[in-house]
Amino acid sequence: MKLYQSVGPNPRVATMFIAEKGLDIERQFLDIQAGENRQPDYLALNPHGGTPLLVLDDGTTISESMAICEYLDETHPGNPLVGSTPEERAATRMAARLVDQNIVVPMGNGFRSAEGLPMFKDRLFCCPEAADGNKAYAQDGLKQADAMLAGKEYLAGDRFTLADILLFCFVEFGGMIGQSAPAELTNLHAWRERVAARPSAAISGDPKNGIDA
Repeated sequence: MKLYQSVGPNPRVATMFIAEKGLDIERQFLDIQAGENRQPDYLALNPHGGTPLLVLDDGTTISESMAICEYLDETHPGNPLVGSTPEERAATRMAARLVDQNIVVPMGNGFRSAEGLPMFKDRLFCCPEAADGNKAYAQDGLKQADAMLAGKEYLAGDRFTLADILLFCFVEFGGMIGQSAPAELTNLHAWRERVAARPSAAISGDPKNGIDA
């Protein structure tokens, strides 16, 4: 297998997940700011041009960080990060869906249509007039995540899961792009400190992790 990765929260979801699973996967770093992910050779693998991308040994390609993580969890069942039972998997996917819908999508759209507009305007559909509204949606989503964490160690209870990885990577990303979680969200900030202390958080913080110089 080979993972194509880059800077950004979605590739970090995959690399943090891989670190948690303890997997050894070949990596290639793409400079998305220079547009390496928009070159013909990469587009032949992933017509959408996004990262991360996992290429299996038989040439099958899997794009989208959550799909990659679920595939790896199913094919490497040790230390399950989705769940060991149908009930656990449902709880993880429910939490991840709420994070994706209420934080990931509006935060990303808000950034691409504002601060990231110079980079993205010729690559993806951007809507500058909707940037502020999307950022407000993401802030509301962070409040919802804070409420979800009340009385719990992690989003799915006492289990650290893929949903926590997804939320952590976008909370960190939000802090870099002017969409930080408000200080009054104490449940969220306490959770963030717990997750940040995990070795996988530090490992995945280096976008070239796992790539030989």
